[in-house]
Amino acid sequence: MTDAAAAVPPNCPADYAPAKVWTWNKENGGRFANINRPIAGPTHDKALPIGKHPFQLYSLGTPNGVKVTVMFEELLELGHKAADYDAWLINIGEGDQFGSGFVSVNPNSKIPALMDRSGKTPIRLFESGAILIHLAEKFGAFLPTDPVKRAEALSWLFWQVGSAPYLGGGFGHFYAYAPFKIEYAIDRFAMEVKRQMDVLDRRLGEAEYLAGDEYTIADMAVWPWYGAMAKGLVYGAGEFLEVDSYKHVQRWTDQLAKRPGVQRGRRVNRVQGEGGLRERHDASDFDAVPEKTPEQA
Repeated sequence: MTDAAAAVPPNCPADYAPAKVWTWNKENGGRFANINRPIAGPTHDKALPIGKHPFQLYSLGTPNGVKVTVMFEELLELGHKAADYDAWLINIGEGDQFGSGFVSVNPNSKIPALMDRSGKTPIRLFESGAILIHLAEKFGAFLPTDPVKRAEALSWLFWQVGSAPYLGGGFGHFYAYAPFKIEYAIDRFAMEVKRQMDVLDRRLGEAEYLAGDEYTIADMAVWPWYGAMAKGLVYGAGEFLEVDSYKHVQRWTDQLAKRPGVQRGRRVNRVQGEGGLRERHDASDFDAVPEKTPEQA
């Protein structure tokens, strides 16, 4: 046996070659094998609840979910009372995202999903980036109207949308969740995550916020993913990726973490940790569950 072959796990043979036609092996999903499948659509009938506010959010306190709850809380912090919302928990570990009601709002069965019932005709929205733009345009907040600044904000927003899968689905999966460690996969995605962190660090070394001198939806989108990574709070990989070396990202992360809207938004739809709110239906809900967690935990 060659040295290269000896380094390959027994369930990942060196002579593996893809079959002519792929077949689904349910056991290959790692930690999320019970909810991963190669088809779309609902698995069961379940209607979604509807609360009292114009906006009905169906989500979970993951980075993608936090983007939207931070946006709502920042709008409320600015005094936009019409942005009040109900946030209902969608537990993706239990397959809530495959209920018929949720699939009708988001055919992709991913959180977050939003129903905007503020007008005559309800509007469904899915994909966190689309939700952020919709709310920013509706309330005229956190998205500059100046063409140059607007372009910068949208560019960084879509940078996050395209980059985060490498962080979560790529690095995070193979480093923390895969059923066995694959050196090639971890090295490949670690290199990309560090490149992305360097991209951010260089940008934040020349500007206070991602779009320049204004706090925008770009910051709201990037912070839950890369701010948590900068603090070593995801995947147990802070030391591995030397996150402390990204000084400008650290500055920006700490700065955003002090914002009241961010502090409230990151607590919504959390199922773990003290201070989390499984559901949010009124501003007073935060007082009922005092915050006791570290910044960004």
